[in-house]
Amino acid sequence: EVQLVESGGGLVQAGGSLRLSCAASGFTFDDYAIGWFRQAPGKEREGVSAISIVDGSIYYADSVKGRFTISSDNATNTVYLHMNSLKPEDTGVYYCAAEPFMTARAMGRIREDAGSWGQGTQVTVSS
Repeated sequence: EVQLVESGGGLVQAGGSLRLSCAASGFTFDDYAIGWFRQAPGKEREGVSAISIVDGSIYYADSVKGRFTISSDNATNTVYLHMNSLKPEDTGVYYCAAEPFMTARAMGRIREDAGSWGQGTQVTVSS
């Protein structure tokens, strides 16, 4: 059974940093792509960043390019999202998701009814 557990969210002032973690288990990590998504109140869920362990590709939404960095630790089956220069508009619940045999770009665009999802972690950026 695929399990994804997010952690690392919290309250931070604008300009600050956070590191989110997505601990994955129950599947062959090397065969998957892992994505980070966020949902703000009253808004649709959006893809923020993704990494394909399969082909090494990486995807970032335009809104986070240059500020967020995604990385993976294949020894511990964990994907990190390093978030710098945070803005109030980065506020939302951040989810990680996994899907096999996808590029990072495709992973960043999966529908909510596709893939396996974690429970989410709240990120709040105050102005």
